[in-house]
Amino acid sequence: MSRFALCICIGAILQIALLLLSVAYGSADISLQEVTGSILRGIGLLGGEASPMDRIVFDLRLPRALFSLLIGAGLGVVGVVLQTATRNDLADPFLFGLSSGAATGAVFVITITGDVLGFWTLPLAAFSGGMLATAIVLGLVARLRTSAPEKLILAGLAVSFLFSALTNFLVFSGDHRAAHSVIFWMLGGLGLARWSTLPLVILGAAAIIAFTMLSHRKLDALLAGDATANSLGVPVTALRRYAFIAAAFATAIFVSVSGVIGFIGLMVPHIARALVGALHLRLSIVAAIIGGALLTASDLLARVLLAPQELPVGVITTSLGAVFVFTLLMMERPR
Repeated sequence: MSRFALCICIGAILQIALLLLSVAYGSADISLQEVTGSILRGIGLLGGEASPMDRIVFDLRLPRALFSLLIGAGLGVVGVVLQTATRNDLADPFLFGLSSGAATGAVFVITITGDVLGFWTLPLAAFSGGMLATAIVLGLVARLRTSAPEKLILAGLAVSFLFSALTNFLVFSGDHRAAHSVIFWMLGGLGLARWSTLPLVILGAAAIIAFTMLSHRKLDALLAGDATANSLGVPVTALRRYAFIAAAFATAIFVSVSGVIGFIGLMVPHIARALVGALHLRLSIVAAIIGGALLTASDLLARVLLAPQELPVGVITTSLGAVFVFTLLMMERPR
């Protein structure tokens, strides 16, 4: 069995186990037998009257587990795309203002306007903020008339700092009673997980994965450098622009329902490359599997470490990310 096939098999088994554990454990533990029965009754494969436990499992915990799977998978692939497009191994959505823009939109709603459009107000505001940040970055790069990855990174950093400043201003100038909600949302969480918003998350994950699958050969060519990619007929400037838009669209959707979850997009591509190499067809599949498993495990830890109190999942992923970066630095050999 090839390493790629082995990674898929082990990853699938691990993800199924993590999904079951994520549904079973939390502020109140539920046996795996009860979890299985509740899920089967929820999808109509098992008869019987729905109990309050069934509602906890099927209406609250199962959507949350699926959210963690899809968002983790999507962020992992976003990291792959951004790191290739910018030729920067530390690239992730934070670097380009995508997460900062979405955070500003969400904080504006929490501290200033309130839920004027009902449940969808927060997701719509966060998505709009993320796409606005994307438009500003692309506008800056177009103004410079260059596709150089370092210019894209600098433009992204500038926009990230701008929206971070706006977010801090809104926090201090808005309703201080909402500060706890703002902090929890900015650190990431899956409390908005509902069946009604699951199609939105599916759209985000499908968009970035579909882009990578359709463009994997062009992304492979980009690994050899711009000159080589151009000689192979790859439109480098357009490819970078489309890659950035696809990554921004998916990230804005994820942040709109989960808050800012950091370091998944940075860590996962490195782990996946170490397992299956740098070619994007296999890399993106393995990155999706690892990302889903990593965020599912992180969310499970966030709910059980201080149970019944829940930690923001971003606290877990950021801690793991810090350890990961330290490990990369320690493994770097002096030249």
